[in-house]
Formats: sequence, C-alpha cells, structure tokens
Amino acid sequence: MKYIIAIIQPDRMDDVLDELTHQGIHLATVSEVMGRGRQKGISEVYRSHRESGGLLRKVKIEIAVNDEFLPAALAAVKKGGHTGHVGDGKVFVFDLEHVMRIRTGEEGPAAIG
Repeated sequence: MKYIIAIIQPDRMDDVLDELTHQGIHLATVSEVMGRGRQKGISEVYRSHRESGGLLRKVKIEIAVNDEFLPAALAAVKKGGHTGHVGDGKVFVFDLEHVMRIRTGEEGPAAIG
C-alpha cells in the first residue's frame, strides 16, 4: 500500500481528479495549501489576481492506493498536473503501513477499496 501526496497548481486540480477517475482511482482528499518551491514565491497570476510574496497558493491531493494502482496514480497526476512551467508541483510517495476502515473494521488493502 502506498500514500501519495501531490502538490499542484490550483487550476490543474480538476484535470488531475479527472485523470485519476479515468484510471479507476476514486478516493482522494484535497486541501488548499500555500507554499513555495524553486520559484521562491515569485508572483504569478491566478484567476486574474496577482499572487506575490513568499508563499503561493497550491492544492494538495492525498491518495491512498494498493500497490498495483501506484503506476496509474502517478501517471494520472503527471498527465493532469503538467503544464511545462515552473511551479507545476511535486509528488511524494510513502509506504503505507496500516489502514483501517472505521465503518466496517476492514484492515489492510481491503480498507482502501
């Protein structure tokens, strides 16, 4: 089992979620976050509003998948999030030690879905 954290541009969120759905991955948690990377907070235009300062608006998508879905999930995030410009984001993959579905008590890969 793997836990994926993708930090992407806000305007690419729908494309990434659509690509995940196309790959059969329906479970994701999305948060609005702020951060900076190599662009060091260089101002950019988002929805006709110039963002400047040390931190820029980003979206964090968290996805838990069974091992066989990892390549498809990574491909979906890459395809949906790619613009070719600085600030496209990063993807982090962690081993997921344990999962439990609270409602049913299922554990391990069955709890992911």
